[in-house]
Amino acid sequence: MMDIRQRVLTALALNRTPGFHFSGNFLGVMFDAISRTDSRIRIEPGAFCSDSDGTANLGVIALLADIALASVVRANLTPSQRLGTVSLHLQLSGAPCSGSLVAEGAFAGFLDGAAGHQGLSRVRLTAGGQQALVGHGAFMVLHPPPGVTMHPVTSADHSCAAPLAESALETHERAVLAHADAALAEVTPDTRFIQHFWGQAPYRSATGAKCATANGPQIGNRVGHVQGGLQVALAALTAAAALPPDWMLSGISAWFIRAAQGRTLHVTSRIVHHGRNTAVVRSVIAGRGRQRMLEVVTTHVPRAQE
Repeated sequence: MMDIRQRVLTALALNRTPGFHFSGNFLGVMFDAISRTDSRIRIEPGAFCSDSDGTANLGVIALLADIALASVVRANLTPSQRLGTVSLHLQLSGAPCSGSLVAEGAFAGFLDGAAGHQGLSRVRLTAGGQQALVGHGAFMVLHPPPGVTMHPVTSADHSCAAPLAESALETHERAVLAHADAALAEVTPDTRFIQHFWGQAPYRSATGAKCATANGPQIGNRVGHVQGGLQVALAALTAAAALPPDWMLSGISAWFIRAAQGRTLHVTSRIVHHGRNTAVVRSVIAGRGRQRMLEVVTTHVPRAQE
C-alpha cells in the first residue's frame, strides 16, 4: 500500500513538468520510439495497475493502445496541435495481459476528401511477448482549448524522479492523493487499487449494467477531459458486468461524440444479443447535463471450460 502512495507522489512530481497527463505519469508510460511512420510505447505493470488475477487492468491496455495510435499521428503534426479521438476499435486475442506491455503503432495516412484533418493509425499490443490485441483508430486534428498550450510528451521515468513530500503538495495535488487514499481503503480480497482509483465499479441492472464514476485528474487527459482509452475501458468493463462471469470480452468498437466532461461519468450498458456462442452489448457514457460522450459496442464469448 505504501508503495502505491509513493508512486502517486512520484507521478505528481512528474506531472509538474507540462506535457503528459497524470495517468501516463502514474503508469510510467515509456516512449521507446516515435516517428512519422511508427511508434513503440511500453509499460512495466505491477500491483499498482493489476486486477485481482494479476493481469493488467483493461484501462491500462486501452490507454496504452490509444496512446500508441495517437502518438504516431501526432508525429505528423506540429507541436501546437492536439488530437481528439474519433473512433477506436480493439480486437482482443484472449492472451493473458501479464508481463511487459508493448504497443506498436503504425501511421495509416490522413482521410482523403474530408474538410477536416483526420489521421488514421493501426496498433498491435503484446503482453509478455504474446499478442494481446490488434486495432485501429481515427483522430481529428484540433486546436487546443482557449488558454491551453500543448507541450511535447516525454517518458514518465520513475527512476529519474523523486516523490513529492506531502507537505509540499498544492491543493489540486492533495485532492489526487486523497482520492488514492480513499481507493486504497476500499481494496478487498476480490478488488484492487486501480479499480477503485479509476472508478471501475459496475453493477448489474434490470436491462444490463450501470456504473457511476467520479471524474478528476486521475482519469484526465492533457487538456483536462477524460482520457479516451480509460473511457473505452470503463464502458467495456460495465458491458462485461451485464453478462454472467463465465463470459469474456473479445472486441470493442467505440465512437467518441463529444469531449468527456462533468463531475460524474454515467455508464449504461444494455444487452443487444445474448446467444449460445456470442453476445453483443451496447454501452453509453454520459457526463455533464447527461449528454452522450461515447457510444461503445462490445462483443463477448463464453470462456473455455477447464
